[in-house]
Amino acid sequence: VRNIELWCDGTAEANSMASRLGALMEGDRLREGAVEMPDLYTVVLNLSKPDIAIIANVSDYPAAIAHVDHDHTAPYETWIGTGPYTGVSLEVGVRCVMQRSERRWWGTEIYGGPYLDRIELIDYGTDPAQWLAAAEAGEVDLLYETVGTFVEIFDSLGWTRTETPSASTLAIRPNQAAEVNGKTPYADVRVRRALQLAVSNEICLELGYSNRGEVAANHHVCPVHPAYADIGPAEFDPARARAEMVAAGLSDLQHELITVDDDFERNTGAAVVAMLNDAGIPAIHKIMPGATFWSGWMDFPFSATAWNHRPLDVQVLAIAYRSGEAWNDSAYANPAFDALVNRALGIADADTRREIMAEIEQTLRSDGVVIQPYWRTLFNHHDGTVVGAEKHPSNEFHYHKFAIVG
Repeated sequence: VRNIELWCDGTAEANSMASRLGALMEGDRLREGAVEMPDLYTVVLNLSKPDIAIIANVSDYPAAIAHVDHDHTAPYETWIGTGPYTGVSLEVGVRCVMQRSERRWWGTEIYGGPYLDRIELIDYGTDPAQWLAAAEAGEVDLLYETVGTFVEIFDSLGWTRTETPSASTLAIRPNQAAEVNGKTPYADVRVRRALQLAVSNEICLELGYSNRGEVAANHHVCPVHPAYADIGPAEFDPARARAEMVAAGLSDLQHELITVDDDFERNTGAAVVAMLNDAGIPAIHKIMPGATFWSGWMDFPFSATAWNHRPLDVQVLAIAYRSGEAWNDSAYANPAFDALVNRALGIADADTRREIMAEIEQTLRSDGVVIQPYWRTLFNHHDGTVVGAEKHPSNEFHYHKFAIVG
């Protein structure tokens, strides 16, 4: 109950959980009577409106459970958790070491495990070439992820590949509130639509992600989602794109697209910039290290954001595109769109919800909110000795399943 109250704190900076739990809130805090605890093992949620995503949202990674005595500023090895492993050391951006807990883990009888004595997670940065060098040097047994052309390279090493379809994606978005040279160019829908029209999503998938996924349609709802509505492909019309930019009076504006310095985000960004220039829309590409990018990702005028898979069609729409939400990095604010998403959140039947989803998808695309070019099939590789670490659509690792054989 205490953790739910913390999740519902709308005044906490960048707390996206408050964006997900509006049915439990009043204003920017937990509504009185929204949560009850009739006994030590039961929590009852009293929602003010239907919310089909509430279970999925409290299962998402920002929904961390913290012990009443937890202090995130204290040494990692003192942290209090509920999992099968405890902390040994943590150096952000370098390495995290965990060891099997000495106490009896609650999940053993249910799930089995844990099987490993020790797990080390090593951060080699965002360049996959560094991951390859670590694998060839025998420094790692397993990769968190394999991307782009490196999938085939790791195949050629004889490493074992696992893969899964996913709603993970890359969203290239103009920030509608951002100032560029004292103006807000991306507040103009003609500018945003021009950017969309100048970019072929098929080319982005080919050059950005080596065709290892599925072409998307600029509305951030995936065919794997239960209420996905097929409204047809995104338009690609470079000549019209240039005309739209001229009509907006911004044909000479140079657009600076910012991406993380990794494989698929950098490569996709390069493809987008090349297509903008081909359409007569001046553009340059600025590449940043991950740490630098993520410290300012909400405020860049024009940038690419990687979004993870969520199981329901309405989840990302609610946290990334509704007005004023903590992760709305496009600064999109459309009351009609907000109302549609709120209606969709209250409809459990996917077939019924699909009619509203079609309207949501069309609204998002017509407003030129995002260039969302493809859905990523996710991959990882291991050296042939790892059990229980298959790639998960939500990029999760379930450490109690990990084992080494051979």
